[in-house]
Amino acid sequence: MDQAVKDYLKILVEDIHSTTIATIDENGRPLTRVIDMMLWDEKGVYFLTAKGKAFYEQLMEQKYVSLSSVKDKRSISLRGKIENIGSEKLDEIFEKNTYMKGIYPGDSRSALEVFRLYEATGEFFDISDPKHVTRGSIIIGEAEQKKQGYYVGDACIGCKLCYSVCPQKCIDITKKPVEIDQNHCLHCGRCAEICPKQTIKKF
Repeated sequence: MDQAVKDYLKILVEDIHSTTIATIDENGRPLTRVIDMMLWDEKGVYFLTAKGKAFYEQLMEQKYVSLSSVKDKRSISLRGKIENIGSEKLDEIFEKNTYMKGIYPGDSRSALEVFRLYEATGEFFDISDPKHVTRGSIIIGEAEQKKQGYYVGDACIGCKLCYSVCPQKCIDITKKPVEIDQNHCLHCGRCAEICPKQTIKKF
C-alpha cells in the first residue's frame, strides 16, 4: 500500500468517518445506510454492525459493498470485497472510538461483529480549491484498478484545442501527443468532443 493510499484511508477513517454504504436488498434493489469507518491499516478498512440487523445478513451473504463519503468538499469512494473477522479488532475499535462505549455499554458489545474491506478500488476527489481539483486512485489488497479517464492517442496533431476547452487546464501541451494529468482531470469529456482527430478516448 503506497503512501498516498494510506493518506486517503486516514482521511476516510479519522476525518470523514461516517460513510454511506450500499448493499442489495431482498428484492435486488440497492439499499444504503450511514456507517462509521472505525479503523484502517495495511490490511484494509474496518467497520462493524450488530448481528441482529438486516445489514449484517446482507454483508454475510453478499461479501461486497460500495461506499461513498464526503466532508469539506473532499470525497472518497470505495467498492470491493469484505470479510467478517468476528470480534477481532473490537476492543481496539472501542478504544479509538470512545463514543461506542455509550452506545454499547459493558458486555453488550458482544452483539457486534467487525468487517474488513480487504480488496477494493476507489477514488479520492478534492474540490476544495475549485481551480485545482485533485483526484487519486485507491487500491486495497489484490484488487485491480481499471484504467479510467481520458487519454490522448498517437494521432494527436498538437493543435491545442483540447487545452482551450479544459476547465482545469490540466493538459500538457508542450508534448506531442499532448498529455492529460489524470490527478487533476474532471472527466468532463470536453477535450474528446473538440479533438479534430478524435484521438482522445475515454476509458
